[in-house]
Amino acid sequence: MTDATVPGAFIAGLISFLSPCVLPLVPGYVSLVSGAGVEELKSPQSQLMRRVMVNSVGFILGFSIVFIALGAAATGLGQVLGVYKHTLARVAGVIIIIFGLHLTGIFKIKALYTDARLHSVKGSSTPLGAFVIGFAFAFGWTPCLGPILTAILALASEQDTLAKGILLLAVYSLGLAVPFLMTSLLMERFLKFYSRFRSHMHALEVASGGLLIALGVLLVIGRFTLISSWLSFLNRFAL
Repeated sequence: MTDATVPGAFIAGLISFLSPCVLPLVPGYVSLVSGAGVEELKSPQSQLMRRVMVNSVGFILGFSIVFIALGAAATGLGQVLGVYKHTLARVAGVIIIIFGLHLTGIFKIKALYTDARLHSVKGSSTPLGAFVIGFAFAFGWTPCLGPILTAILALASEQDTLAKGILLLAVYSLGLAVPFLMTSLLMERFLKFYSRFRSHMHALEVASGGLLIALGVLLVIGRFTLISSWLSFLNRFAL
């Protein structure tokens, strides 16, 4: 695992949170897991605040378990097919480039717009119910999170131990979880932020697509470790 991989996974989680299939629906999810309306969440009382926090943690654990399990599976498969490691890295690179092109809008992959959000899931005001909803979130939104999530899973498949693959997806989940938890506790501020940020969502997608294309190219040519070298250079320059 390179020095760039772990912070990169966290940034990927943040980008996933800011994606068009997650960010606009965050207030609805907070309302769903807390059992309170969005208006009520703008200025919650202390009892409601505690429920929101506890249930949000349950929701986060639900989707984190799914993503971490996917990371463990990717690492396990990579180890089993270790003899083909370089070939698999190149294949993963090509897939990541394709997903990057999708995000930039050069062409679109219709399957990544699949709506599998499990609209029939009912709200719940219990931590267990929030956990189940988080579990459903992870499976329902995997197609839409596909480009970023696939890149992280490709990196997980490159790890030499199962623990490293699990860590990578745990950090990705943390990047998705931190802003969600902050939104849960600061709903009014989130709504103000979203009203300003939504006009920049396409630009974020294009930039994310460009980063994925660069990552894919490095994997294809077997030079992914260059990222660590660049970061080390920047750290020395900053000092």
